Amino acid sequence: MKNNNVILQTTTKVTFFIIFLFSIHIFFAGHFAPGGGFVGGLLTTGAIVLLLLAFDLETVKETLPFNFTIVIAVGLLLSLGTAAGSILFNVPFFTHAFAHFELPLFGDTELHTAMIFDLGVYLVVVGAAITIIQSIGGDE
Repeated sequence: MKNNNVILQTTTKVTFFIIFLFSIHIFFAGHFAPGGGFVGGLLTTGAIVLLLLAFDLETVKETLPFNFTIVIAVGLLLSLGTAAGSILFNVPFFTHAFAHFELPLFGDTELHTAMIFDLGVYLVVVGAAITIIQSIGGDE
């Protein structure tokens, strides 16, 4: 059954990007304020679920052609690799490094290895939630 809800679909296209951009903001703000990879991942998942509500599963799969199982694996590798990378430098597990860099357009910026860990968490949350939702929604 093809549903033709033009208002919902048009509004969803705009709202998806607003929620997604806010999730990226929450992800980057997570080092100095509440947020980070987990909350950003949940917001991104919410945006994708909104797409699934407005469109059908096949349309969303065509629009976002990711294998979310691989997204989970990449996220786990990033998170565990960052956490275990501290062992290579003979410091305690989960020790993170940071430094200040002068970046064009951004100026003085502080970059953390914790951001790589948060990116892994972000990918695991999005991948796991969307995989679960697709497996439940894919049943006929």
